[in-house]
Amino acid sequence: MEPEMEAQNAGAEDGFTQVTHKGGRRAKKRQAEQLSAAGDGGDAGRMDTEEARPAKRPVFPPLTGDAFLGGKEETRKIPVPANRYTPLKENWMKIFTPIVEHLGLQIRFNLKSRNVEIRTCKETKDVSALTKAADFVKAFILGFQVEDALALIRLDDLFLESFEITDVKPLKGDHLSRAIGRIAGKGGKTKFTIENVTRTRIVLADVKVHILGSFQNIKMARTAICNLILGNNLFLGYFLWKENREFRTRTTFANQFKLSMLEIAK
Repeated sequence: MEPEMEAQNAGAEDGFTQVTHKGGRRAKKRQAEQLSAAGDGGDAGRMDTEEARPAKRPVFPPLTGDAFLGGKEETRKIPVPANRYTPLKENWMKIFTPIVEHLGLQIRFNLKSRNVEIRTCKETKDVSALTKAADFVKAFILGFQVEDALALIRLDDLFLESFEITDVKPLKGDHLSRAIGRIAGKGGKTKFTIENVTRTRIVLADVKVHILGSFQNIKMARTAICNLILGNNLFLGYFLWKENREFRTRTTFANQFKLSMLEIAK
C-alpha cells in the first residue's frame, strides 16, 4: 500500500490528477458548451481588435463585339438562287446601307460561289449583329420586300418560319394546285386578309410557304393556312375572328370580316 500511495503523490506533484470515474453524457455536453463559449469569446475579442475592411465588388466593363469574339472574324454565307439575282442587284444599296452603316459589318456578293457573304470587323459593336444581318438577307432572298425584311434588324421578337404544303397533307397534281389557290385567293385576297389580321407577312413560292412575324402571330397564320390546305374555308374565317381580339371586341369590324370571309369561301 505504501508504494501505491507514493506513486499517487508523485503523479500529483507532476501536475496530473487521477480520474476516479467517467462523466456521463450531460457532463460531456456541458464541457463542450463551455469550450465553444470560450472559443467564441476569444474570436469576438480578436475580431474587435481587427479593423473592418469594406468588401470590394468586382467591376466588369461591358465587352465589345471584337473583344467577345477574341479578335476572330466570323462569316455567314447566304446562297442566292438564280431567280433572285435581278432583285438583289436592283435593291443592293437598300441591303448594303443598313448592314454596313448601322450594324458595322462587311458584306459582298461572291460572283463565283453565288453567295452573299457577311463578316464581322473592328467596327462591329453588337454581338448579335451578324445573326440579324444574315436573317435580313435570307428574308429578302426568300421573297420578302426589303422594307418588311428590314424589321428583322430593328426588332428583336421577329422570326422566320418556312414549311411546305405537302408537309400538312400529301397532295399531288390538281389537288396541290387547288390548295395553293385556296391560300392565295382571288387576286391574293385571302393571303392579304391573313396578313392583315395576324400582322404577318406571307410569301407563297410554289409549294413552300414563308411567314415573317412574331411567335404568336406566326402560330395564328400557320394554323389558318393549314386549315385552308385541308379544305376548311369556313373554319378559317371563324378561327381568325375568334382568335384576334381586335375583331372580337369591335363588333362592326367582326361582322365585316365574317362577311368578307364568306365571300371568299364562295
